Amino acid sequence: MHGSEDVSSASLLAFTQQQFFLLDSIQAGIIVHGRTSEVLYINRIAAELMGIPRTALLGAEHSDPRWDFIREDGSTLPLDEYPIARVFATGKAMKRLILGYNRGTDGKVIWAMCDAYPMHDRAGEISRVIVSFTDITELKEAERALQKSDERLRLVLQGSQDASWDWDLVTDVLYFSPRWWQMLGYPVDAYPADAVLWDRILHADDRPRVDREFASALAGAGTSYEIEYRLARSDGRYMPVLSRGFITRDASGNPIRVSGTNSDLTERKAAEEQIYLLAFYDALTGLPNRARLVEQLQKALQTSARTGRQGALLFLDLDNFKVLNDTMGHEMGDRLLQAVATRLRDCVRESDSVARLGGDEFLVIIEALPSDPDEAAHEALRIGRAILAALDEPYDIGANEHCTTASIGIALFGDGTQGVDGLMRQADLAMYQAKARGRNMLCTFDASMQRHVDARLALDIELRKALQGCEMRLYYQAQVVDDGTITGAEVLVRWMHPVRGLVYPAAFIPAAESSGLIVPLGTWVLRTACEQLAAWANDPHLARLTLSVNVSVRQFRETHFVDQVLATVAVAGADPHKLKLEITETLFAENMPDISEKMHALKAHGIGFSLDDFGTGYSSLKYLQRLPLDQLKIDRTFVQDLTTNPNDSAITLAIISLGEKLGLRVIAEGVETAEQRAFLFANGCSAYQGFYFSEPVALHEFEQAVGALSRRGTMPPELAHPTIL
Repeated sequence: MHGSEDVSSASLLAFTQQQFFLLDSIQAGIIVHGRTSEVLYINRIAAELMGIPRTALLGAEHSDPRWDFIREDGSTLPLDEYPIARVFATGKAMKRLILGYNRGTDGKVIWAMCDAYPMHDRAGEISRVIVSFTDITELKEAERALQKSDERLRLVLQGSQDASWDWDLVTDVLYFSPRWWQMLGYPVDAYPADAVLWDRILHADDRPRVDREFASALAGAGTSYEIEYRLARSDGRYMPVLSRGFITRDASGNPIRVSGTNSDLTERKAAEEQIYLLAFYDALTGLPNRARLVEQLQKALQTSARTGRQGALLFLDLDNFKVLNDTMGHEMGDRLLQAVATRLRDCVRESDSVARLGGDEFLVIIEALPSDPDEAAHEALRIGRAILAALDEPYDIGANEHCTTASIGIALFGDGTQGVDGLMRQADLAMYQAKARGRNMLCTFDASMQRHVDARLALDIELRKALQGCEMRLYYQAQVVDDGTITGAEVLVRWMHPVRGLVYPAAFIPAAESSGLIVPLGTWVLRTACEQLAAWANDPHLARLTLSVNVSVRQFRETHFVDQVLATVAVAGADPHKLKLEITETLFAENMPDISEKMHALKAHGIGFSLDDFGTGYSSLKYLQRLPLDQLKIDRTFVQDLTTNPNDSAITLAIISLGEKLGLRVIAEGVETAEQRAFLFANGCSAYQGFYFSEPVALHEFEQAVGALSRRGTMPPELAHPTIL
């Protein structure tokens, strides 16, 4: 038994409550079995017929002793003849099996007509089996009663809930119960019950099939059948009907009588249609959803392989859709998505497909492109440009017009395409490349994109191992003042790769940012820096030094960032006044109230803040005034050409002046020449960092240099030499 595993609806079909209601409303028992025949789902009708609570049956396998089935002759049905067992054994559906069930709760035998259908996974293996059965106990009893008395049979049929009927094949007499006439909206016995009536009310398109299946049932050796067809109501509408018939044969096996019931399938068909729509179509736009698109794409790939014609998958993502949702509300966002869906339908041919993948992502399947790949790519780009142009037109979705653009990735497919998943990944990669190139663009997939992704994935894996295997190192770049005194250092992370050797941050920090590994990496850097500050506390030459630690936007965004920093400082035993956190201007694009609150909370404990790369982002003076900053860092891009480029020198002077007026210390990074240092010194910048003074070095080199410089004393600015370290 597997009931405790609760493998019911959540892992089965991800049905909504509405869909479960629909399944429970179907007047047939439905049981879904998993790969090992365990029960995954059972509807209300099935549980009631078996007389066992649903929860008690979940997880039961077909060998469970509570399944007590019998044949029509009353003998026990062997385990290997159970519907679920036969489907797993043959891999094929099994239809119209009549069997009895010994209900243990009251000893009653329930007769049912049973169908069992396999469902396969992508590998072609049976993933589940759906068993449906209809209670025919009354009809079975009626069949037996027919052997004793025709009159008794008529009474049973007249009292049936469905539309009962009876046909004596020997006398060619037809009988339709009052319910039969009522179901079709006719007065009882409104027309003679003969072949003319059938010709009048049976849908013409159904007649050949119905005649063929009915003749086959009579010619065979079976005793039952079921056929679906449509009958004309009195109001002219056609009603879907399920006709279940039971054949009585003489001693020679010849059919002598057929009796049965007609069930109105209108509600069931509507429920099935609703379930289908919910399962395969997007409720908001009416477009096919991912599940339906996968089916369509599989067919498109098969057609392309058969015909030799190329096809294309277009992966479309709206640009800046989140801004619309955040500023105008989700209702406006939904209206935009509906408008986009309409425009996409109008841009493609009848033979092409449009689907909504989810959120603001759409997919378009273009089929029957030229066989030549270059021509196919040209045509796909033409269609893509037409889509971009159509989506670029203003949208009337509210009081004002709204404009949006899209980024589209294109992946061609043909005879050699390897599967739906791979094709969708290719189109997705191309779409992200289009976004990276500036949005409102098209980009076609090529192999280099996959190589880039594979390399990034390999780098992510290596980074995780590096963090676990202690391969990261901290290097220290001295920060000095006018007289050459080292006041502290910025810690810079290096990767000591077991094969490639020393790896610089530019090679792995972007990957760490995109994968989220920047958070544990930043945590390690902060902890290591704090431990170093604590270790220096008892050394007279090193105790006065500060350490600057870079903090990423993603790290700062963490909910418990303040608590984590304070806990790290406390556990290491470091002096918080010796710690500086370096932040960049990109942080100001985040939630400013939250940023300000976190900075003030840390500042209250003595931790300082330095604004890195100042002048390259989008800081405003109000941020500099409101945030508890201690220092501005002049970006190296300005320092590099400040002696030759008037613009860079003007910006540098402005930053120095701004820092002075706001009471902020100013430090210039990237100082590499004596001319740069002299210019900065002459114009009031009193702190420096760069190769002119020191490259980033390992811990022991830094400590040795600080000790040596402390022993020989500081130097006046005009004598300060770049070879501090």
